[in-house]
Order: sequence, then structure tokens, then C-alpha cells
Amino acid sequence: MSFDPRHNSRILLDGPDRAPARAMLKAIGFTDEDLSRPLIGVAHCWIETMPCNYNHRHLAEKVKEGIRAAGGTPMEFNTISVSDGVAMGTEGMKASLISREVIADSIELVARGHLFDGLVCLSGCDKTIPGTVMALARLDIPGLMLYSGPILPGRFRGRDVTIQDVFEAVGACAAGLMTPEDLRDLEGKACPGAGACGGQFTANTMATAFEMMGISPMGSSMVPAPLPEKEEVAFRCGQLAVALLHKGIRPRQIITRNAIENAIASIAATGGSTNGVLHLLAIARTVGIALNIDDFDTISRRTPLLADMKPWGQYVANDVYRAGGVGVLAQRLLEAGVLHADEMTVTGRTLGEEARAAQETPGQRVIRPLSNPLSPHGGLAILRGNLAPEGCVLKIAGKEDKIHRGPARVFDREEDAMSAVLRGEIKPNDVVVIRYEGPKGGPGMREMLGVTGAIQGAGLGDKVALITDGRFSGATHGFMVGHVAPEAIVGGPIAALRDGDIIVLDIPHRCLDVELSDEEIQARLKDWTPPPPRYTSGVMAKYARLVSSASEGAVTG
Repeated sequence: MSFDPRHNSRILLDGPDRAPARAMLKAIGFTDEDLSRPLIGVAHCWIETMPCNYNHRHLAEKVKEGIRAAGGTPMEFNTISVSDGVAMGTEGMKASLISREVIADSIELVARGHLFDGLVCLSGCDKTIPGTVMALARLDIPGLMLYSGPILPGRFRGRDVTIQDVFEAVGACAAGLMTPEDLRDLEGKACPGAGACGGQFTANTMATAFEMMGISPMGSSMVPAPLPEKEEVAFRCGQLAVALLHKGIRPRQIITRNAIENAIASIAATGGSTNGVLHLLAIARTVGIALNIDDFDTISRRTPLLADMKPWGQYVANDVYRAGGVGVLAQRLLEAGVLHADEMTVTGRTLGEEARAAQETPGQRVIRPLSNPLSPHGGLAILRGNLAPEGCVLKIAGKEDKIHRGPARVFDREEDAMSAVLRGEIKPNDVVVIRYEGPKGGPGMREMLGVTGAIQGAGLGDKVALITDGRFSGATHGFMVGHVAPEAIVGGPIAALRDGDIIVLDIPHRCLDVELSDEEIQARLKDWTPPPPRYTSGVMAKYARLVSSASEGAVTG
């Protein structure tokens, strides 16, 4: 039986009894012809608080043109976004991860309330990307996600720079390694226009992952936001949404266990953000697929590290685009035998077909050949131990064989740790511990790029370690362990730590331990009292009551 392209909108708009609904829509310009076509929602995250999503309204117009050209009727709406880069290091950063749930909830509500037949979601800043895909997965109506594209790199003193350089320059300035005047100059040049942060930070990591998963069209994501080619991509995505509708291809046919494994492999192969662990766990839970945090380590171990990208490498997303795009990476991983090649994508072709069709730019150096990987193993590691019984996450690009052992410097909030770094109180070999910043304890599990950037900028990146029940930006690199679970606020072992306790971070054995007996840890926790909740009402308090462990994706439903 063929799929009805108007499977939902007929209920909303057809028949004499639906005259009031048609009358309301005619008030804003829709015609009888418009209302006889499939309704395609066009969700975007435009907001005047960041460059990441600043081109969404313009791209939405191009998507709508593509939908109309293919015989559909677009209906545009927007949701929220919180800028990690702007909010970083402040109380505002606690809103970031929470926004992922609100984005998914709000898109789902509008689409259900108006009985859309299909959906195109435009994403940009970090949490908008998984948030839009979570909405597509919940609704399971034909549709796709379009990433609005990375920012072009800035230029400072003859070299390409990103927002990462500004965060690290703060630490360099505090350490006397950079003048305030140079910091100000860099600040004005790092972000030259619209687009999400340029390195393989969280936005580009998740855009890469979802292109490899197949819910975004291959070749669409790494086209930089300011280029005219992005408009062409948006137009084609509008056409593609209607084609998906006529074929009856739904997101849950694309988001399979094998497709999620393909996405994980792309994160491992690019040394991508540790946030990918959190977000793919959330996607898996949304569609009812069994996925364990340890699966990330298993896949990373069998995947070569191929992309030489910031924050620890040389290149940015614009370079990936010029090298041939994510398709080149897919081609490499297909050749390596890592990919599930038969998985369907929104283009109607399999991932293997897309990979084989990729056109690599001769002489490109961004994505290494299999004969010369940056590492035989991927960039993610999952650690366990007496400090993280439920696991924790580390980006291991460039430090697969490292062990760090040192005394704990314990802080109960990010601001106190940042002050200690800027005052020069963190010394080589220290292990900085930042707790009560987890999903419930923060609440909101804020990222720590301010602290980690300052540590790098102060020249301590390879000399100290940091562990937290909070998160890290994709721009973070070094011995930085996040998502420690159980978190401190629920009595996880990290709550028992004291200054001077010796912590061992052992990457080869995938262990994170404190040199204390189980009996001592339990004795300390018996005398421990959790701090009072930081929020007692409103969205933050509601989130703290509902959210799951980071080891389960920090989801609320």
C-alpha cells in the first residue's frame, strides 16, 4: 500500500468541519491550493544571541522554495537556542544542555499540534543539532536535519584562528604570556561572520555524525555558512523532504543501531567532541535502541584516527569542505571495514553508495589515508574505576598511552576552579576536580571550556589533569575527563574526594581511580550531606528532578 503524502494534514484541513482551520490559515496568505498539498514544517533556531544560527531565517527561505518547487507547502516556525560560546564560564551555561530537551520538546509540540506531514529541521549551535534529531525521531514523520554550516576561520597574525584560540588566550594573558592588547585584537578577529564554531568542536562533531548516520544528506554539513553553495544545499533539502514524504521514508527507518554505530565511528575518526557520547546515547534512548556507554570505547578502539582537526590538530571544518567533505571520511572508513555500508540515508542511497561516490580533492591533507593514520585507534575512551563506577569520557587523541598520577585539588563549582587557575594556584601534576556540576547537581551539566582553555593557555595542558561530573566543550583538549558518573549530588564517589587524595588516570587500562580503599570511600560518603539544590522552582528545578545520569544520555523522558 502506497504512503499518503497528506497522511496527517487531511485530518487537519479536509472537509466542511475543518473550515475554521482553513479560515485561520487563509488569514496569513495560504490558498486553497496551498492547503491541498502536503504540509512540511520548517523548524529553525534563529536567535540574535550568537553567530551559529544567524543564517537560519535566510536558509529557511531557501528550504521553503525547494519544498514549493517539489509540490509541498512549507510552514516555518522557530525554537530556542543557547550559545555555549557566549554563556561559557557563567551561570548561564547551565541552560545549554537543558535547551536540548526544550528544542526537541518544542519542535515535537508544534509538529504534533499542526499535524505536519513532514519536517525539515535547521540546526546550528551545539544543542540544536541533537535536539532537532531527537524531535525527528520522536515524531517519526518523513524529514531530515540540515546543519546551517560552520563559520569561516578568522585570521590573526598570519594564521587561521577560532574561538578556541580566544579561550586559550585568556589563560595566556593571565599567565603574562600575552598582552591585554593582543587579546583584544584576537577577540575582534576570531569570528568573522555567521556559522558555528569552526574546529571539530561539538557542532561540527554532531553534524559529521548525523551526516554519517544518514539523517542529514551526505555533502551538506561542512559547506560553510556564508558561502552561496549553502543556499543551494538548503533548496535541495526542501526538495528532498518532499521526496522522502512521497516514498514514505521515516526517520526511524534511518536511525538504526548500525547507523548509530556509523555515527560513533565518525566521531572516533575525527577526534570529535566528548559531547557526542551524551547526544548519541540520548538519540538511542529516544528510538528505543539499546546502546551502552562502553560501546563507544569498543567502536573507537577499532576505528583509526584520520582527521587532523582542531582543537588538538591543524585544520577546521572549512578545510574538510575543501578536501571533499564528510564523504571522504566515509570512503576511508568504508575501506577500513568499519562502516555498516548498507544503511539507508535520506538521499535514498545507502551510506556505502554515498561513500563510493565521494570526490576527494587531490593533495588534501585534512583526512589522512589509511596507510598513514594519526593513530590506529579513535579519539574517544570510556574509563571506569572507583571514581566512576558508571563510566566517564575522555578525548584521547594524541595521548593513548598516557598515565597521570597526582594530588586532587577539589572545587565544588567551576568558578572557584577558574579563579584558582587565573591566580596561578594550580601546579604541575595536580588533578583539578570540579564536582556538583552534573546533570542534576548543576543543574544542567555545564561545559568547562573557560577552565580548560585557561589551563592550556597557562602552559599547563600537558602537566595537569581535570576531572568533573560536568561536561567539556568540543574545543577542550588535554587530560580532561568528563561525565563522571554517578555524579556528586547523588552520592557518587567523586563527592568523597578531598584535597591531596591521589588520583590515577590510566588511559591504557581505561581506569580512573583514587588511591583510597572502598571502605574509606564509603565511610566518607556516610558522613556526607548533599548541598541544597541551587534552584527550587522553574525550568532548572524541573530539569534537576527529571534528568537521568550522564551515562544514560542525561535525558528527561
